[in-house]
Amino acid sequence: MKGDSSVDANGSGPLGRGDGTRVVHAGVPAAVAGEPFLPSPVFGAPYHLDPVAGPQAGVDGYGRSDNRTYRSLEKAIGDLEGGECVVFASGMAAITAVLLATLRAGDAVVLPSDGYYLTRAFAGEHLPGRGVEVRTMPTSGPYPALDDVRLLLLETPSNPGLDVCDIADLAARAHAGGGLVAVDNTTPTPLGQRPLDLGADFSVASATKALTGHSDMLLGYVCARDPQLIETIRTWRARTGGIPGAFEAWLAHRSLGTLDLRLARQTANAAAVTELLADHPAVASVRWPGRAGDPAYEAAARQMRRIPGVVTFVLADKGAVDRFLGASELVFAATSFGGLHSSADRRAQWGDDAPEGLVRFSCGVEDTEDLLADVRRALDAALS
Repeated sequence: MKGDSSVDANGSGPLGRGDGTRVVHAGVPAAVAGEPFLPSPVFGAPYHLDPVAGPQAGVDGYGRSDNRTYRSLEKAIGDLEGGECVVFASGMAAITAVLLATLRAGDAVVLPSDGYYLTRAFAGEHLPGRGVEVRTMPTSGPYPALDDVRLLLLETPSNPGLDVCDIADLAARAHAGGGLVAVDNTTPTPLGQRPLDLGADFSVASATKALTGHSDMLLGYVCARDPQLIETIRTWRARTGGIPGAFEAWLAHRSLGTLDLRLARQTANAAAVTELLADHPAVASVRWPGRAGDPAYEAAARQMRRIPGVVTFVLADKGAVDRFLGASELVFAATSFGGLHSSADRRAQWGDDAPEGLVRFSCGVEDTEDLLADVRRALDAALS
């Protein structure tokens, strides 16, 4: 994987600083004697206005569009993604903002057929009625012509299949036809992949997952470099009100500081767990883009700086998954991923087009040997 710890010349931060340094200092204000490292959250709906001049540019007036706590978080995430950031109340609020703010009647949008199922569900339910044509394509191809597409949405690695596509190549194809490109960057986080560097117009994510990593809050964001695009998204949020709470924004910023450490352990655990899964008789197949021989390995090695701690594997059926989850002491049954605790869920129960026994496994930060011993016991139980 690409190990370059520098950032680009686009203003995202000093060259030569490593990921750990960047996440610890992202968005943190300059030191002032007597002030905390990270200012406390600001709670407020209305703010005092100048009684004569009224609202003024650059002065907070109302909480739906003005809050210094989430501006601080936006600065931090924007530094990591290499663009300007707008935070939302959830990942779905963020991705639907991109869809609804950029698409008009007569437009066509292409979505991943194997990506997050709720994105497809939302698009299928709400966009055709607005006159938008919805198309799908698999993350690993084959790809349709993109010359008449207004918006191409990619998710790479895909969720839950973990296929990888070449963002730069697909972005060039879409741009040649005048289209925009958005990349769901939830699984890799900006430490694993920076879509804007690869030609995407938007990087969008659920920060609920690995970015914040503590399974205690909901958050989403959209990043872009084009001032007009980011203003369109910011205006959409102000009009629709999908803002995060001040405390959630503060929690997210606090959590960023350990992102590099968390991802390192999760990736190490995923590498070890994948080898265990590949050799166990209970497992029909396993996918992890960081493993040599995986169909996505070469593309991931070219494009990604690090591989996330999410592994997908297939057991015989629902009963085998039930036995696996029931026997494990360290793996929680839960539908999120990227947290401190290892978790797993059977994706068919949520509406994914997946085998009944397909499991999305999110490696936490437990000691590797403890996790391996627990997963081995649970897999043995799945066979019985």
